[in-house]
Amino acid sequence: MKVIKRDGSTVDFDRSKIAKAIGKANESVDFEDRIDDKQIEKIVDDIAGRHRSRLLVEDIQDMVEEKLMELQKYQLMKSYILYRYERALIRKANTTDESILSLIKNANKDVMEENSNKNAHTAATQRDLIAGEVSKDLTRRLLLPEYLAKAHDEGAIHFHDADYFIQPIFNCCLVNIGDMLDNGTVMNGKMIESPKSFQVACTVVTQIIASVASSQYGGQSVNVAHLGKYLRRTREKYRRQCDEKFGDSISEEEKNEFVEMRLKDELKAGVQTIQYQINTLMTTNGQSPFVTLFMYLDENDPYIEENAMIIEEILRQRYQGIKNEVGVYVTPAFPKLVYVLDENNCLKGGKYDYLTRLAVKCSSKRLYPDYISAKMMRKNYEGNVFSPMGCRSFLSPWKDENGNYKFEGRFNQGVVSINLPQCGILAKGDENKFWEILEERLQLCFDALMVRHNALMGTVSDVSPVHWQYGAIARLDKGEKIDKYLFGGYSSISLGYIGLYEVTKLVKGVSHTDPEGEKFAVKVMQCLRDHCEKWKKETNIGFALYGTPAESLCYRFARIDKERFGTIPDVTDKGYYTNSYHVDVREHIDAFSKFKFESQFQEISSGGAISYVEIPNMRNNLTALEDVVKFIYDNIQYAEFNTKSDYCQVCGFDGEIIINDDNEWECPVCHNKDQRKMNVTRRTCGYLGENFWNVGKTKEIKARVLHL
Repeated sequence: MKVIKRDGSTVDFDRSKIAKAIGKANESVDFEDRIDDKQIEKIVDDIAGRHRSRLLVEDIQDMVEEKLMELQKYQLMKSYILYRYERALIRKANTTDESILSLIKNANKDVMEENSNKNAHTAATQRDLIAGEVSKDLTRRLLLPEYLAKAHDEGAIHFHDADYFIQPIFNCCLVNIGDMLDNGTVMNGKMIESPKSFQVACTVVTQIIASVASSQYGGQSVNVAHLGKYLRRTREKYRRQCDEKFGDSISEEEKNEFVEMRLKDELKAGVQTIQYQINTLMTTNGQSPFVTLFMYLDENDPYIEENAMIIEEILRQRYQGIKNEVGVYVTPAFPKLVYVLDENNCLKGGKYDYLTRLAVKCSSKRLYPDYISAKMMRKNYEGNVFSPMGCRSFLSPWKDENGNYKFEGRFNQGVVSINLPQCGILAKGDENKFWEILEERLQLCFDALMVRHNALMGTVSDVSPVHWQYGAIARLDKGEKIDKYLFGGYSSISLGYIGLYEVTKLVKGVSHTDPEGEKFAVKVMQCLRDHCEKWKKETNIGFALYGTPAESLCYRFARIDKERFGTIPDVTDKGYYTNSYHVDVREHIDAFSKFKFESQFQEISSGGAISYVEIPNMRNNLTALEDVVKFIYDNIQYAEFNTKSDYCQVCGFDGEIIINDDNEWECPVCHNKDQRKMNVTRRTCGYLGENFWNVGKTKEIKARVLHL
């Protein structure tokens, strides 16, 4: 049996510690109020005999008090409670030593492997992780009310990003890159004026991205359409230079050819600057900036032709990839790419269909871009089309004092998620009981979200000048508070959720793809949305319902519930819960039906949602992928598909990775066995989701269903 300590670490169950604690309390009471050694051993035996794989320290102490009450040893129980309180005061002095030292010794696997984009062996990253451990400790002990900390530890809710909570910084944002480029900005106390050319603009954008990433903990998005203006400036510059140099000595056709040649060279160099800078710059938290490039061909954009050229070059370079340390082209993690489908490029004869075909080709090899349907988004967001923040979190429509919609320069205050399956488990099949439990849990979520909101109240602009003083979010004065941006829906604060499929199975006995289950699932989702709307009215704060808050949370909630409630078929037995509203990976459903079914939940989950399908390698059948993209445009707002085949990042082998005699994946060309440097797709059990890292292991990947 394992015991979960207050700092979140796990240790072996130790009988002697329980006996010692009872003994200390025993010594402090009169003889007639004491219990003998046999009674102490019986209490310890009872706890050890619970056959629970893991227990919270608080659970053990509650069990001791319960047994003392049964023995009617009230004075002893009071003494034990006082002893417990005194120990708690001692613990408040410091509880991070062990976790921090294990980080430095590269032994804290849970923390080191929590973020695949961080190299936890480097000194710069370790500084951030050490600070994160201190933040989590202070958050759990001092900043979160005890009942919310307990709810988080027991998996009722998840208080996201506690490793950054002690600082007055927020989650994710849409950078107001247009304002920063047009009106200039300041970084590290140095003025950066509006660029005069495309390549300089690209350099400034990457500097802004790195600076923004260092002062927030979530993703950011940049609309590349703002670069179109600077590409035109570059064209005009080269045209002037050509006229000055050649005059009438060459023809207009030759001048145009010269200008376009120079322009394409700068276009390629500028996009390379963005791609390589983002992948080589390190923020102060020890990782590449989590940034998304938003690619939208807006017919009202006066620079749409330049924008189309930029998008084309971004897709071409992403398709090629970036060379790794041994010179092999690999898929970079950043920037994420989001491509908008509209009437002019939805593969129905539009002017820019060629770009969508290039995007599909890119997706077939490099996973990205994701796809947004402008048609569906306009239905859900009052006619607007805009980028998600970072990757998946969306803002709600908001108008400024002039009645104009505004999205760039807005942000998310933070996230708290609810464990829906645990509500279903506790209800034991009683639907009325489920709604009662859900109401209680939603109140916990509201309280935790208000803790997040209140922690930002009173923050002054000086904490992050690039955000608050120099344009990424606002242009406040030094010392001015940010409070006005926390109200009125300008920023969002998100209620996340996990396991709609599992809770439907628990309460209704069927999947949410079944008509009866679907009706229940929609009702649950609408309940979550209604609570967000109610909270918004009561507080004037932009509460939003947010799907897919964190992939790793699917495993945390499932692990906690399995340890607490045991193996429940089709719920805790899988080792994971389905993320948000998604169809379970083991259901046999085609891509089109999956997208169509899940689209109804995206409309409700307006604070963020994405649907995905994984389909076989289609690099030689791009027409099939184009059919999926056409379907996305007409049926679902935000989607991605994974068509990645086996691929070795060491030697560039692009084929099927073998399973060797030791039952390990191995590249048949260079014999690489490091799973971190391979992309492997397997269909052994029919599982169609992503693979994941084993907890506590560095080089093993398991398929989620058969655990290969």
